[in-house]
Amino acid sequence: MNPEFTQKSERIDIRTTQVAKRTLQQAATLSSKTVSEFMLDSALTQAAEVLADRRLFLLDDAQWTAFMAALDAPARPLPRLERLLKEPSLLDADR
Repeated sequence: MNPEFTQKSERIDIRTTQVAKRTLQQAATLSSKTVSEFMLDSALTQAAEVLADRRLFLLDDAQWTAFMAALDAPARPLPRLERLLKEPSLLDADR
């Protein structure tokens, strides 16, 4: 396991139903883990998958070619965005 996840200094508390707790206890026992270990391992696995979905995307050859062409294409003018960026901000002192 990653060293970032081994030194325990934080606590997470959750409330659950009796049925859910029993299910987690059974699964943890079958995995030879404590309920805390089982839940943390499961949660970190799910977290890694969720984060990977936002960091990694797979493209076939045609999609890759189209993606690269879009990146290489010159920026197109966006007049509404240009106007917005020229407007004074709500945070500007001289409103």
